[in-house]
Amino acid sequence: MRKINQVQKVVDSTINTGFKFDNSYVEQLAGFYVPFAGDRAPEPELIKLNRPLAEELGLDLVHLQAEDIAKIFSGNVMSQGAAPVAQVYAGHQFGGFSPQLGDGRALLLGEVIDSSGKRRDIHLKGSGRTPFSRGGDGKAALGPMLREYIISEAMFALNIPTTRALAVVGTGEKVIRDSGLLPGAVFARVAASHIRVGTFEYFSARHETDKIKQLADYTIQRHYPELKLKQKENQSKNPYLALISEVRDRQASLLARWMLMGFIHGVMNTDNMTITGETIDYGPCAFMDSYDPATVFSSIDRQGRYAYQNQPPIGQWNLARLAETLLPFVHSDPDTAVELATHEINLFSERYQQYWLDGMRSKLGFSTKEADDHRLANELLQAMEGQDVDFTQLFRRLADSLRGDIECIRNLFDDFEKFDQWHERWLERLVRDPMSVDDRIASMNCVNPVYIPRNHKVEEAIQAAEAESNFAPFEKLVEVLANPFEERDSLDEYEEPAPDSFPPYKTFCGT
Repeated sequence: MRKINQVQKVVDSTINTGFKFDNSYVEQLAGFYVPFAGDRAPEPELIKLNRPLAEELGLDLVHLQAEDIAKIFSGNVMSQGAAPVAQVYAGHQFGGFSPQLGDGRALLLGEVIDSSGKRRDIHLKGSGRTPFSRGGDGKAALGPMLREYIISEAMFALNIPTTRALAVVGTGEKVIRDSGLLPGAVFARVAASHIRVGTFEYFSARHETDKIKQLADYTIQRHYPELKLKQKENQSKNPYLALISEVRDRQASLLARWMLMGFIHGVMNTDNMTITGETIDYGPCAFMDSYDPATVFSSIDRQGRYAYQNQPPIGQWNLARLAETLLPFVHSDPDTAVELATHEINLFSERYQQYWLDGMRSKLGFSTKEADDHRLANELLQAMEGQDVDFTQLFRRLADSLRGDIECIRNLFDDFEKFDQWHERWLERLVRDPMSVDDRIASMNCVNPVYIPRNHKVEEAIQAAEAESNFAPFEKLVEVLANPFEERDSLDEYEEPAPDSFPPYKTFCGT
């Protein structure tokens, strides 16, 4: 790593937060980060605290006041035991390689052992410039931080692996963006870890094989300890090859869950892909309303690289970049290493298809497996395409049609002839499935949500907060999305897609 003139920022003091820090990344991986502290927020104000998650992590909610919590998660006050660092990594961004990226506006505060004994990172986003800021101000605007809170917690409620939202703190200062002066904020998030494919790429690009091995060994010990155990018992293949296959399976499962819910990440760069299989970095992400496999929301994805339909192959492409960094440890013969790693990567599509089909069977109410299920699922998507059919509503209403209300689905289509043909075949398939009607409806309603973060409702919440300091729409949206599978009275507006007056939706990275 190049020499950096380190400038430590000033914090008010340290405080006993109740967190049980055990900072293995900092202690075991010297050279993978720069010790650093964030800028001081002039007037930190707690906007939102995820109290259940805070309790799970051990935050002392009995003795800490709101102003204390605001100081902690703005970076003004340091938690006792924390070891704040800016992590370094590289990344392929829209296919082009950037050899040095890193935490340009973020800090890893440290690792906390939670109430169940799990190790989790606590990370601040928007806390100020670091040695990796590359000309940016290191700050974050309030809107994108509220957005990340909304989407990441919605993903958690939808049973999609994700980083979690712990807190949003207003900084009391303005940040300059293209749209003008905006209120600043810091976002505190929680993750299994922040090790990315790009972390491996950083040291691979520098031919620092000792560092790659060190990182791989740490990753295995922290996240996949069973691989070392199996190796000792002579029950496993090479642990580094096994690491590739384990990350492959987690990512295949994650991508399948995205696709089954109509989620589009928007910026699937290798620095935004964790080796734990958690969704991370909610920048230009969004959920589809009308089903269209070519859907792109990101304003900077002009070629559609990260469109909805491209997410699975991009996931496999990213995994290949990880595998390339580990080749020296897969086998001593380079050609054999490539052959072994390629075999594992090529299994991604098979694994993904299996996870997707298993999930689609649940969405369609199947409790058994038949060879033709994959074709039947795809025929439904084909019937939806070009019909302006709301993705979420269609799957939710399928269960209603089992009680004879097929019009509730037909009304979603401009031309429902293809759907009617498909619906007959679906009912014929259900006749061969032993589940009762009531059990099937209940089962389908457990996986097909009523409520997702509708783009217009997300924007409504953000605009009210930014323009009027009105957080009521944000709080209500978070409350609704915390229980997405149970239909409730008086919440129709959260179930409906955007009105015709809502313009074509574009999302931005928020930097």
